[in-house]
Amino acid sequence: MIIVSDTSPITNLAAIGQLDLLRQLYGSVIIPKAVYNEMVGVNKIVPGAVEVQTLSWIQTQTVINSLQVTEIQENNESIHLGEAEAIILSLEMKADLLLMDERRGRIVATNYGINVTGLLGVLLQAKKQGLIPVIKPLIDQLITQADFRVSPQLYTIVLEASNEV
Repeated sequence: MIIVSDTSPITNLAAIGQLDLLRQLYGSVIIPKAVYNEMVGVNKIVPGAVEVQTLSWIQTQTVINSLQVTEIQENNESIHLGEAEAIILSLEMKADLLLMDERRGRIVATNYGINVTGLLGVLLQAKKQGLIPVIKPLIDQLITQADFRVSPQLYTIVLEASNEV
């Protein structure tokens, strides 16, 4: 199974000490070079930055078709380089799943026929597989500790889907 991730699922899970859920669910995760650089090449400490440099199950891959990355950014001005590279890398590697939270990036990825899930989908899968007992405290931690934004409607939908309402 090939899993490609954008920045936010990794940084947010790392911020609440749950990054290993990705390894438990998927075995390994591939990130494009731009995502690696977003986490490591900045002047502030980013949750997950040490992990993407040291954990063997998080692999960095360079996108082959950089022209296609540029095209995505030119056609969708709100798409960041990391998101664009994650989308193209998913296509190039024929990824089974792309982990991405940003709505605009998810729309572009879906238009390319890529199977996408976000952090909340990862948490639902982790609960379904018995890796975590409950989702609500983790979502609450994401909101308070990682400044993760989730609409009240989506919050309720996820809790209903996990039988926690």
